[in-house]
Amino acid sequence: MLVLTEDAGLYCTHVLGKVSIKATQALVTVEGRSVLVEPDPVGRPISPCPNAVPFKPCLTTLEVQVGYSLFIRIENRRLCLDTVTGYTDGTPPGAAMYVVRDPGQKFVSEMP
Repeated sequence: MLVLTEDAGLYCTHVLGKVSIKATQALVTVEGRSVLVEPDPVGRPISPCPNAVPFKPCLTTLEVQVGYSLFIRIENRRLCLDTVTGYTDGTPPGAAMYVVRDPGQKFVSEMP
């Protein structure tokens, strides 16, 4: 499982909705790019989600369901892995999720 950096590509399951990533720590980097820790993917804007009327497009990421490291922490916050997934605020509720398409780096991983 690869570690996520601030260059990671997270998208809603409607394919085009890209999550805007912002790292909240700068202590640990990979190739000069900050790695993501909890709760970095939570509460982030999504645009442009193509989900349309009568449904609400995905605009914001909600709580991470899975994908935080069980072993590695930075400043006591769990590391984000390329298995991170969670729901969005799009409708119908509980149907749309965000997933990782690109971890933002290919070098650092957590061994299972």
